[in-house]
Order: sequence, then structure tokens, then C-alpha cells
Amino acid sequence: MKETTLSALGAPALGRRGASLLLSLALLLLAAGCGDRSSHMTSYSAAGRAGEQAQLFTVPPEQMSHVQVATVESANLPRRLRLTGSVAFDGFHTTPVITQVSGPVSRILVSPGQKVKQGQVLLYVSSPDYSQARAAYLKARAAFNLAEKNYTRAQDLYAHHAVAERDLQQAESERNQAQADFQAAGQALQVLGVAHPEALDKLPATSELPLLAPISGEVVERLVAPGQVIQAGATQCFTISNMSTVWVLANIYQNALADVRVGDPVTIQTDSYPDVFKGKISYISAALDPGTRTLQARIDTQNPGEKLKKDMYVTATVEAGAIAGALVVPDAAVLRDAENQPFVYVLVGANQFGRRPVQLGESQGGRSRIVSGLKAGERVAGDGSLFLQFANSLQR
Repeated sequence: MKETTLSALGAPALGRRGASLLLSLALLLLAAGCGDRSSHMTSYSAAGRAGEQAQLFTVPPEQMSHVQVATVESANLPRRLRLTGSVAFDGFHTTPVITQVSGPVSRILVSPGQKVKQGQVLLYVSSPDYSQARAAYLKARAAFNLAEKNYTRAQDLYAHHAVAERDLQQAESERNQAQADFQAAGQALQVLGVAHPEALDKLPATSELPLLAPISGEVVERLVAPGQVIQAGATQCFTISNMSTVWVLANIYQNALADVRVGDPVTIQTDSYPDVFKGKISYISAALDPGTRTLQARIDTQNPGEKLKKDMYVTATVEAGAIAGALVVPDAAVLRDAENQPFVYVLVGANQFGRRPVQLGESQGGRSRIVSGLKAGERVAGDGSLFLQFANSLQR
């Protein structure tokens, strides 16, 4: 391979003194540019063109202090997968609220965003069904109390031989029938949402029946309005969700399926907040989406401050184990040519470098994974590699 020293880059027009000036200029550009580089993949605009062959070139010993040389290491590199997804309600802590009676809505006591507790009244329904069930219960209770007294009296009379056994049996049968009617009327009220039917006679007679919250949480939807006629068992009035935890539904591409497991820890980030939310994969779908060819993963995510909202777009970073024996170099060692192809400068002599193309993997913690192009133990230019790229371009 052709070898060129930096001292000869300006010859014959500039001579050794001119080359030294160019070298000083390059170092000034390096000092100005390397201090605030925001990306590890850096390129100089005059970098190699398509079809150019790498050349060996020598850095004068007095200039080697400006180039840091790093060794290609073999390490266990954590595997991190970046997935896109959206926020959904936690299905295990979210429920629709459906009334069990028909009739118009008379009053609504809560609004979206309000926190409610289990058993709290959400609205009232003016229901003829409730009025009939209430009347039937009170009648059945009165009939049972009377039948119970008649049976007790018949037992006493029979003990004193005042009535026949047939009369006692008749009183017992009437008591049992009244008891069955009374129990059925109470169960009918409980189905309508009346938890304590025995206390009805202590309350004012009304056709209004309260709709109670089945769980504690936040009212996230209100789907009815005052005066609206609702149907028993069919009309959804509210949605209540415990927003302290949410689901993140993320999409996994086929080439990453082998790396993802249920239980993998996940960090969630969104453009809306600087916060990082913690979660873990709790379920992976059994079938691919035929449209996107991705598999959906469900991530149980803690939601402190309830900042994550339904349908919010997020980025999920999955800690998917580790890559054993990964070859890594400092981010600063990786450069890109005019065609955006990555390469590094490999130290092949005491102060002699050669340019070599590489294939990159993921980058994390200031280190880039090299998939191919290097071997463990080889030495590459780290900080200062941009100076080598500039100098290499000048020799052409």
C-alpha cells in the first residue's frame, strides 16, 4: 500500500514548513470541533470519495500526542432494544360502569378527571323498575312476617291440642312460601345495586336509584347526560380506571423476537416529559399483526403523578439480556465517509495508520459495537481520529 507522511502532504508547493502550517490548522479545527461533538459518528466534508482506496500514512512522532489510541475490546455488552408504542389503560384495573335499571338519568354527581372510591354514588336514575322491585320487596317482607307469626301460633296451639296437625302443616307451608318470596324480592333489589334492602323502610320512598362505583379510581370517561334514557345492562355510563399503573403496547419486529422475554425490564420515555418511567414486559402476543408484521408486547408501567395518558406515543427501551463477547471501540473512533459508510483508523505501526471499513451494531455508554471489520486486540484511533481523517483527505 502507498505510504505518505504528514510532513510530505504539502510538497512540493508548500514544502515542509507549509505542511507544518496545514497540520497546525488541522489541530485547531480538531480542538474547535471535538469539544462539542453531539454524535459519535463524525465525518469531515472532504472525506473519501467512492472508489478511493485506503492508504497507510505516518504521523510524525511529535504529533502522536494529539491522537489517542484505543484497543478493540471483547466485552459483554447489554442488549438494549428501542421499541415504539402507545399508552393504554390497565385492563386489570379499568372497568366500564353499566346501570342495572332502565330509565332517565335524573342527576349526575361526578365528572371526568374526578377520583372516586368504591361504592361512591356516581348518578341517580329515575327507574320504574326500581319502584316495582322496592314495592315487591316490602310486600314480601310483610307477608313473610305475618306467615311467621301464624306458624308460631299454630305450633303453640298444636302443642296444647287446640288444632289439628293438618293446620300446623298448612301454616308451615305458608311460612315457607312467604320466606321464598321475600328472599327472591331481596335478591332482585341486590341485582339492581341495592346492597342493604332491609334498610329501605328507613329511607324516604323514591323512584331514584343510585349507580355506585364498582372500583376505586379516576373517572376517565362520562358517556351519559342528564335526562338521557338508559337501558338496563346495555348503556355504559362511565369508565373508571386506576391510573397509578398503565399499559404500554409496544411493537416488536420479527428480527428482535428471539431477544425479548416476558419479565424483561423496560424504561419508558415520552417527548412530553423528561421523566423516565419503569415497567416490565408482562405479555407477548401470540400472533403477528398482518399489516405491520410486528408482534405486540404489553408492558406494565408504573405511572407516578399519572403523567402517562391514554394513546400517548412513547419509546420503550427493553433490557434484553447481554451480547457475549461483543467487540467494542470508543464512539469517537467511528467515522463516516462521504457515502455515510462507517470506518476506523487502525494502528499498523509505531505511528502508522490505515483506514478500514467496519460494520456497526448498537452504541451505548460511549462505546460502539463492531459487528465485522476488526478483531479483538487491534488498536484504533479514538479521540483525534477526526484529525487523521482531515490529514488523510489532504494527501489526495
